Amino acid sequence: MPTYNKLVRDLIPKIIQDAGQVCRTRILGEEEYIMELNKKMHEELAEYEAAENAEDAIEELADLLELIYAAASYHEITFKELDKIRAQKAEKRGGFEERLFLMDVEEE
Repeated sequence: MPTYNKLVRDLIPKIIQDAGQVCRTRILGEEEYIMELNKKMHEELAEYEAAENAEDAIEELADLLELIYAAASYHEITFKELDKIRAQKAEKRGGFEERLFLMDVEEE
C-alpha cells in the first residue's frame, strides 16, 4: 500500500474511491494545514520548474494558483483583495514584464 502523507485536493479521496480503491484521510489542524500548504507550493513550484513544455508548465501554474487561493483564504483575505495588493505593489515597484536582471549597484 503506497503511503503519501501529503495535502491533496478535496476530490482526490472520492476519485480514489470511485476507482474501487480505499484510502485513509484526516483533517489537518490550523498550523499543520499552513505548513502542508507551504510544502505543497514548493512541490508544485518544483514541478513547474521541471516542466518540459508550455502545456505542462501551465498545468503547474494552475496548481500553484489554486494553492495561492487556499493560502489567501487561510489568511482571511479574498483573492480580489490579494490582487489589489499585488496591483498596488506593481504600481509602486513595477511588475516583471521588462525582464530586468539587476547585476549590481555602485555604492558611493
